[in-house]
Amino acid sequence: MCKQKVLDYIQNNNLIGVKAGIERPDFLDIWMVVVQGRIFARSWGLAERSWYNSFLKKPMGQIKCGTILCQIWATVVDDTPELTAAINQAYLAKYNQGYNSVYAQSIIAEKHVAKTMEFMIDEFKSPVIQPNSSII
Repeated sequence: MCKQKVLDYIQNNNLIGVKAGIERPDFLDIWMVVVQGRIFARSWGLAERSWYNSFLKKPMGQIKCGTILCQIWATVVDDTPELTAAINQAYLAKYNQGYNSVYAQSIIAEKHVAKTMEFMIDEFKSPVIQPNSSII
């Protein structure tokens, strides 16, 4: 399995594709951060038909990291002050430049913190590599 390549991709790229559940046909590009070797994302729009709410209904989906598609499971994050602070810091460190800085400051607000999910790569399923591409 190439979990480290996926973590490296997330750390080095601003937008990561996510497909929540099994009904959505397309990937949505969202912000993700890596903290302590774990993958986290926060809902921005808070909409009823958001990726976040789709994962609440069915916790399976995929993330797209370059040419690698990984099966994932999503779970709501236990709200511990230390983990929340680490995720906040990761968002600020990764996205607090230029145009993103306004959004980085907002994504650490309580309404978004409450919509934090962790994505766990399904280690039992091999990554799917898109045709005519190479592994990153």
